Amino acid sequence: MREVAQACAVVVALLGSGLSSASGPAIERKHPRFDSLVPPDARLEEVAGGFEWVEGPLWSKSEGRLYLADIPRNRVVFWSEATGVRPFLERSGYTGAAAFTGREPGSNGMTFDRDGRLVICQHGDRRIVRLEKDGTRTVLADRFEGKRLNSPNDAVFRANGDLYFTDPPFGLPRTFDDPQKDLSFQGVYRVTPNGRVTLLTKELRAPNGIVFAPSEKTLYVANADAARPVYMAYDVRGDGTLGPGRVFFDASEWAKTDKGLPDGMKVDVAGNLFAAGPGGLHVFAPDGTHLGTFRTGRLTSNCGWGGDGRDLFITADKVLYRVRLTTRGF
Repeated sequence: MREVAQACAVVVALLGSGLSSASGPAIERKHPRFDSLVPPDARLEEVAGGFEWVEGPLWSKSEGRLYLADIPRNRVVFWSEATGVRPFLERSGYTGAAAFTGREPGSNGMTFDRDGRLVICQHGDRRIVRLEKDGTRTVLADRFEGKRLNSPNDAVFRANGDLYFTDPPFGLPRTFDDPQKDLSFQGVYRVTPNGRVTLLTKELRAPNGIVFAPSEKTLYVANADAARPVYMAYDVRGDGTLGPGRVFFDASEWAKTDKGLPDGMKVDVAGNLFAAGPGGLHVFAPDGTHLGTFRTGRLTSNCGWGGDGRDLFITADKVLYRVRLTTRGF
């Protein structure tokens, strides 16, 4: 599924042509509104490589560095302009004594809580933990109604401190058919600061990336299901539960010709959605209009804001890209 990464320092942006570059990453402009977000001279720059499968980009403003999950290697690393890639946390997703027999033992999505503590989705240990200042790990969620979670994938905090997360089975050795799978469904959940875990929806077969609109009135969830590769939108009720889901964008046609499925997502200050999926990282206006695509030429997993807020980092297979934008991350 994951190709061998190719070293590429200089990339080409194709402006207005709607065609990707055969020689490397490219930028496709599909709508005039894209130009207000991505300057004409924008370029995808490869800033790090050599990962096995990189995910979960998370910028620490106080430290000036980007945290990354190398899932198959079961570790979290960080990257900065000054140091390049450096190790940070070993056994980040699976801490068991027995050998892990699946493909994705490590951690996946990461975020910071209001106190700046790192919160990690652990595939192998099937839970979400918070990394304390002394290095210990506090479990925030590992079960629902007494049954073990599948393998938490991605998470996002609401302003009130509630944590919303997705729980597909991709961290289980046999995924959907794994004999250790306790739950008969894949859910989107909320865990409150007091530790209460609530199921919000189980309608998606493979809930993956998750992010709030800036207003927090809409929650986006990517469905990484080959049979239904869609980005969903849910109205967030006053009590934090979700209204009925609606398809925000259907990527079925893209999935027929491009590698990849709906995955990690972020929003900018204007509410535009930056979403990994078939063919690269796609940009959608809040009304669902497809504005443009960053074509990496690789399976694209996620993205994250960094620097002064205008740097967009994109994780794709074994490579980390950066592109300088006009818009700013939220």
